[in-house]
Amino acid sequence: WNSPANAILNRGKRSIRLDLKRDDESAIARRLVAGADVLVENFRPGVMARLGLGADAMTDANPRLVYLSLPGFSSRDEARAGLQAFEGIVAASVGQFTDMGLNRILMGINPSFSPLTLASAYAATLAATAVALALFDRERSGRGDVIEVPLAAALFEGLAYNVLHMEDYPDRYKSLRELEIERRRGAGEAMDMSYDDLQEFLDPFYRSYDCADGRKFYAVCSSHVAHPVRALKVLGLWDEMQAAGIPRVNPYLPMRDWPEGVDCTLAAYPLSRAWADRVSTRMKEAFLEKGAFEWEQIWGEARVPGAAHRTTREWLASDHALASGLVLEVDDPVLGPMRQMGNVAWLASDAERVVDKRPAPRSDADRDAILRELEAQEPATRADSLDAPADEGRGWLDGIHILDLTNVIAGPTIASTLARFGAKVVSIDTTMPTLDPWNAVIFGLHANRGKRSLLANLKSPGGREVLDRLLRRVDLVTINALDSQLEPLGLDPARLKAINPDLILCQLDAFGGPRRGPRSGYPGYDDLAQASTGVMARFGGGLETPEEHAHFGTIDVLAGFSTALAAAVALVKRARHGGGDGGGDVARSSLAAAGQLIQLPFMVDYEGRAPFDEPSGREVKGAHALYRCYEAADGWFFLAAKRQRLAALSELLGLGALAALPETELQAALAEGFAQRDLATLVEELRARDIAIQPTDTMARVRESHLVQESESEPDLSDATFAFVRHDRHPLGRAVDLVAPNAIRPRRARITVPGHAPKYGAESRAILAELGYGADEIEALISEGTVAESWSEAYLPV
Repeated sequence: WNSPANAILNRGKRSIRLDLKRDDESAIARRLVAGADVLVENFRPGVMARLGLGADAMTDANPRLVYLSLPGFSSRDEARAGLQAFEGIVAASVGQFTDMGLNRILMGINPSFSPLTLASAYAATLAATAVALALFDRERSGRGDVIEVPLAAALFEGLAYNVLHMEDYPDRYKSLRELEIERRRGAGEAMDMSYDDLQEFLDPFYRSYDCADGRKFYAVCSSHVAHPVRALKVLGLWDEMQAAGIPRVNPYLPMRDWPEGVDCTLAAYPLSRAWADRVSTRMKEAFLEKGAFEWEQIWGEARVPGAAHRTTREWLASDHALASGLVLEVDDPVLGPMRQMGNVAWLASDAERVVDKRPAPRSDADRDAILRELEAQEPATRADSLDAPADEGRGWLDGIHILDLTNVIAGPTIASTLARFGAKVVSIDTTMPTLDPWNAVIFGLHANRGKRSLLANLKSPGGREVLDRLLRRVDLVTINALDSQLEPLGLDPARLKAINPDLILCQLDAFGGPRRGPRSGYPGYDDLAQASTGVMARFGGGLETPEEHAHFGTIDVLAGFSTALAAAVALVKRARHGGGDGGGDVARSSLAAAGQLIQLPFMVDYEGRAPFDEPSGREVKGAHALYRCYEAADGWFFLAAKRQRLAALSELLGLGALAALPETELQAALAEGFAQRDLATLVEELRARDIAIQPTDTMARVRESHLVQESESEPDLSDATFAFVRHDRHPLGRAVDLVAPNAIRPRRARITVPGHAPKYGAESRAILAELGYGADEIEALISEGTVAESWSEAYLPV
């Protein structure tokens, strides 16, 4: 893959080129494996074994080896294991291109291509986390493990909130766009909304606005008890809206208890159409008074989530990206001085390494040095500890305890990712919720599975004592917070070290990097990382028509995975440090870092770089004629063909010499040829010619065909690429379908399939009792409001 992005992917590595089909070169590879801690490969299943480098042979020779495979689909999936796992093929199999969000549905665009490498980003981060945890377990077991992470399974975990399905979803939580889709379908009207008309169906606190400098500003400040109010105040509109009677009902009350005539609340998403029109009209006028970058600073300093839209090139050159270390300036030996995305995760104790600027080597640059080192290498020997019986069926994190202080999606994903490996998680939320039920309860259906829930006011003296008792008992604390928010909560690193020297703080924020930058203290959400790093400009086709990238949690989930990776590395470091004498650390990532990772192929800039003209916009169907969506006579599919296969395509379609055609004519010829054939025949004939083709499935169809009832049995996480659980006895009172945690598949370690997410506060009394509180003390804490057992009468207020 000859791409400038290799300067990122290979930064800090050494390089040797080997022909693994030659016995002498394969022998070099086996000697390298014998001295390795980790082997990573992403061939199709079976290839490594045929090359003499399969998992069984390599782990037999080196039992301490952690062997990681990254196939496109499960090696045990008979229908898919042999497919060529191009990014687009994986995306089409999961339904990514046919479930590209409410905007594309209303505009009648289906399928819709995105150049973002989501499957690779999710799989790589989960795989790196798995490797680190296997190394952590090796510190106590002496043994490695064999791990498989299918890209398609990882992509579904990353898109978990887009495949989440709730039975009888209440109308109260449907946005104006969802209601309009239902109306049009019911009336038999076409989905043909224009981009401009679509903007008026967006919530005023969740949309873009034109500013005085001609640039758009993205406000994402809905669903929060304080953010909409702060937004109206900084725009000078609060007094006006308050006088107009904008409703501020407690969103955790059932609607039957709301004042008569009130159909929405400022504290919850979405506003009604009448209030949305009224508020957005005035916000449009206010934003025209200043430029987008000026508003960005004003909003950031006022702690209101919002950001100016940027292109990726603008982000790479921005003051904050460079100052924070999110973007590095590297002198590449081939391309010269470059700006490149920096690390995705980092440890506070390792500040210099996380901004390591060692450039990527030229191919085979280190061959001679590596061969000399192999000559001096001692023969591998089996460790004495391996003579003992293996402790099979144990989770990598058995015995590890996590305190979860996060909310929404990105933060809760950290602990939920780690819980599958046996970690025990207690989640603390505030006694008075700051986020609405849409964000806290509905999103929590997935993110809080397998956790226990306590509601406590941590800013009160009694709440601080509850916190401190927990801090002494846990290994990790997870929180999504700015640096300035840690001390008021009693979570600043110095205080944590005094309470529990081995405690690891896992911190996630919006724009943080290894170093401080101008926006490090600004709040933000997934969408604002998209706006800042260029995702929305790319997806929408430019700064004039930015669009949120189709899926809920595109960046959120990846940021949670990235912080889990940082936590895993911190655990390895603590285990090797010995613990008990200050092995704690601060493990970090950010939404902005994750936003860079999903754009990795484009996150470079240098003199002479080709234009930033990758496929973008609403109508694009692919990257080029041989890598795009096409329509057969009876359905859409994704094609990923190498140019060497053009002769085979020409023969199959009867189109003559395709190789001689320019790009636009080649695309038109293929489109015409494919349109004459039925999809099933095309799939059979192209795959027989080793040409990658995949029908564009839908997420709902994949979910329904791989669904297991929770009340009947656990899903099989070892064979099928996909697995979903229907929580048919959910305390919500409605069945909930969720993706199973099956992207990481160790051979030796156990994976725990979590049960349903508890109602907030359900275990408050039990957790306090375990902390040593007596019955009278618990009752007093609840009576005084320090601790609560619930936010609402029902699991989900309706």
